[in-house]
Amino acid sequence: MLPAYGSCRVCLSEADGPIFYGQIKNRSVAYFECRSCGYVQTEQPTWLDESYAVPINVSDTGIIARNQLNVSLVVAALVLLGKKHGKVVDYAGGFGFLVRMLRDIGIDAYWIDPHTDNLVARGFEYRDGNAELVMAFEAFEHFVDPLAEMENLLSIAPNLLFTTNLIPTPTPPPLDWWYYGLDHGQHIGFFRHQTLQYMAGKYGKFLLTDGASTHLFLDQEISIYRWMIFRKIARIVPRLFAVGLRSKTWDDHLSLCKAVHDNESGRPRQK
Repeated sequence: MLPAYGSCRVCLSEADGPIFYGQIKNRSVAYFECRSCGYVQTEQPTWLDESYAVPINVSDTGIIARNQLNVSLVVAALVLLGKKHGKVVDYAGGFGFLVRMLRDIGIDAYWIDPHTDNLVARGFEYRDGNAELVMAFEAFEHFVDPLAEMENLLSIAPNLLFTTNLIPTPTPPPLDWWYYGLDHGQHIGFFRHQTLQYMAGKYGKFLLTDGASTHLFLDQEISIYRWMIFRKIARIVPRLFAVGLRSKTWDDHLSLCKAVHDNESGRPRQK
């Protein structure tokens, strides 16, 4: 039996609840809402092993379109920061589509994902070292411990670009908002503007948000209007911001072929 009140997993303040129950993986799951930062969270998620048995949800029909859009977001963010030739890391890289697409236009991109196999960006897994920008697209709602994940992200790069749909106010019941993801159970925490503002303040970052789904934590204060203009240009005229970039497709091919050859040359001959 869950207590009537628990602690917010973001700001550790008291959370009201259960405010309602949702049906996930044949379980009745309690949801709580933070009195201070507005974060909405499930009870402690004990079903995640089952949810991540298939890491990419069958209902995620927008995966390719989303990655195409994310390419323009990354390019716009790098230009905004004046770091177009900088290193970027896709923290929840999935099958590697975004990393491969970014490298194909000349961005020095790398992959990391604890839940998914890298299928199309193999050879470009993030190992260590600092980057200019780290991305977490459609990942924050999956985090069991958002603060620990923030520290992981900011240890990679000082600037963070991420997407997550902000939960409406008043808080909708489970069947009235698709983003709860009851069919797969991977979405366990939902943010509001004040939640993100709290996190930005805690880590000494400046928050840029469109108030809906796309957000930046930055080391420097930049006008939201400038960000919105850069986003629009990158989406409508993508080649403009790609000027000066050189595709890594062929160079990556050569380096990977060499790595395979060197690996095979070092193996003992089969008798």
